[in-house]
Amino acid sequence: MIERSIFDEEHNIFRETVRRFYEEHIIPHHSQWEKEGQVSRDAWLEAGKQGLLCMPIPEEYGGLGADKLYSIIMMEEQARAGTTGPGFGLHSEIVGPYILHYGTEEQKKRYLPKMARGEMIGAIAMTEPGAGSDLQGVKTRAVKDGDDYIINGSKTFITNGYMCDLVIVVTKTDPSAGAKGTTLFLVEAGTPGFDKGRNLDKLGLKAQDTAELFFDDVRVPASNMLGGEGKGFFCLMQELAWERLQIAIGATATMEAVLEETIEYTKERSAFGQNIIQFQNSRFKLAEQKTQVQIARVFVDKCIEELLKGKLDVATAAMAKYWTSDLENKVIDECLQLHGGYGFMWEYRVARSYADARVQRIYGGTNEIMKELIAREL
Repeated sequence: MIERSIFDEEHNIFRETVRRFYEEHIIPHHSQWEKEGQVSRDAWLEAGKQGLLCMPIPEEYGGLGADKLYSIIMMEEQARAGTTGPGFGLHSEIVGPYILHYGTEEQKKRYLPKMARGEMIGAIAMTEPGAGSDLQGVKTRAVKDGDDYIINGSKTFITNGYMCDLVIVVTKTDPSAGAKGTTLFLVEAGTPGFDKGRNLDKLGLKAQDTAELFFDDVRVPASNMLGGEGKGFFCLMQELAWERLQIAIGATATMEAVLEETIEYTKERSAFGQNIIQFQNSRFKLAEQKTQVQIARVFVDKCIEELLKGKLDVATAAMAKYWTSDLENKVIDECLQLHGGYGFMWEYRVARSYADARVQRIYGGTNEIMKELIAREL
């Protein structure tokens, strides 16, 4: 198969460290976390102790100042392990960078070191009951009151929501201004009026805490504003290409892992006196999936190269997100079929991956929205 060329020897050594972390500290506990609906805080603290959180954040704020390839390795190894519970990616690669790029010096020093140590879990509250992919439809209001702002509204489907210690809240400070009326605020858990609803019971991602958040006259100082008043939509748009590529990176690594396990399964499982892989239909199906996953890998690696050069555009990121997540669902479905009845059993990786993969086509902007973004460039 085509050899990957984006990583050097230091990256490969780091990959072994990350793989050991997941094998020792995450995989043994993941089944229990699926039952509990959330990951242990000890896992977050261990990840912080090993320097695996907020790696691109500069050392002065508690990170490693590492290039994005280290973050990508972290994502790929989590996908390889099939451990979808820890919301490390959102914490380190979305919440952290928002604060780094748009926060004040005081905000960076206050929050980023704690996030890098795993002592403070971050979330971002965009989606509302009536506003998903349409961020301009946000109804949560932030009204100025002296030197403070008072926030009212609700959010749903918030990753890390139940465990979060800090949340970036997308609000409207001027509903009549459209996108230019959007403002981001940093709200800490425990702030009066900020309540967390139930930990949502989902089709997949069972170990990942996903919650409803409620804001009832939540008073925050103006110094909690992130990026400036009316700048929220601009901030969100600047980071979306990277966020969508992260979905493609996870989708591709998951496909590779599930396909590898399926090939091994078909070599061991017998029917009608021969191994499953000896049937022509099985071999042809696996050949199709292998080819498609290889194409996805080459495309995603090229997108990563463009990202590192600062050239990844919105349309290409949208292509990567929609195409790989669609393909991920298709490939896992084919792999599940080759497992027969065992593929329907939760104890098998392919069953959990089948459930976990479905949301990839929804979050980060639905795949229908991705096609709209691509179409605008035609």
